Amino acid sequence: MPGIVGSGRKPNTFACGYCHYPNGQGRPENSSLAGLSAGYIVQQIADYKNGLRKSSEPKMLPPSLMVDNAKIVTDEDVRISAEYFASLRYQPWIKVVETNTVPKTHVAGFMLVLLEGAGVEPIGQRVIEVAQDLIRTTLRDSRSGFIAYVPVGSIKRGEALVTTGGQGKTTVCASCHGKDLKGLGDVPPLAGRSPSYTVRQLYDFQSGARAGLLSALMKESVSRLTIDDMVSIAAYAASLSP
Repeated sequence: MPGIVGSGRKPNTFACGYCHYPNGQGRPENSSLAGLSAGYIVQQIADYKNGLRKSSEPKMLPPSLMVDNAKIVTDEDVRISAEYFASLRYQPWIKVVETNTVPKTHVAGFMLVLLEGAGVEPIGQRVIEVAQDLIRTTLRDSRSGFIAYVPVGSIKRGEALVTTGGQGKTTVCASCHGKDLKGLGDVPPLAGRSPSYTVRQLYDFQSGARAGLLSALMKESVSRLTIDDMVSIAAYAASLSP
């Protein structure tokens, strides 16, 4: 594991592995980097650095930290870390469960955490992604994954949108993201990855918060999507084998 991934660069550069984990599996508040192409990772750092990528929610801290890191990290460290994460294989990490009700949660440590003894509530049109084992995740155990609760029927609706375009509502995703959404060149894979993260990115493309290379193509693809559509697409993609 390169030093920039394992320990960062003093005094200001965060270790990549602290947030994204040394194995690149990531968490709901950030991206899973394992198996992304090195070129894609390098481009995203450049977009953060040049003000072309941010979050639609200004109060969300992890994207802001990425912007700060991108402005001070060296080109060599970007190359080394990108090649490292690209060399890793993304492993099954998220169990997708369709349900009408979910345990009540609150935000802690940038992610949703179950409220013990608080009962359940309707899921509505949301993705509720929580740790399979909160203690292990709190300790940043990179072998302990997540459960994503999604609305009943969302996987099937998402499949229709992804594979047919939903009668002109969007682009057939495989045309860019590859067969079974496993990526194609520098276009990233979506299969088996965090649906929470995917919904945020779709929304950020639609809002213009993501405006880097190839973003114009994505903005057109998502321009007619509702939040319900985004949730369904993310649920279906996350349900696929990575």
